[in-house]
Amino acid sequence: MTTLARVVETCQACPSQWDAWTTEGQYLYLRYRFGHGSVERHANPDVNTWGDDYDPVIAEFHDPDQPYAGTIELDEFLRRAELQLAPDAEIVPWAEFLRSPDRW
Repeated sequence: MTTLARVVETCQACPSQWDAWTTEGQYLYLRYRFGHGSVERHANPDVNTWGDDYDPVIAEFHDPDQPYAGTIELDEFLRRAELQLAPDAEIVPWAEFLRSPDRW
């Protein structure tokens, strides 16, 4: 199971999304929209690494009973994507992310 050391909530509305880093330093993009959750692996939050031979999706889940759902709590997302937080993981909530000078 992948363990996360840092999770930053970058949108609290639809879609629910987070930037996350594993304990090994790998950046992950977590997103939930239209009843679909996905975890994508990328080089970092600022670089689009999609390509014809690159498949960044490392986990996903679907909720067919909630096709229009766009919000989910982090703990539920992690459970359904089979991710876990490190015991000393840093969690940055949306409000704190908004105040961050690094955001812009």
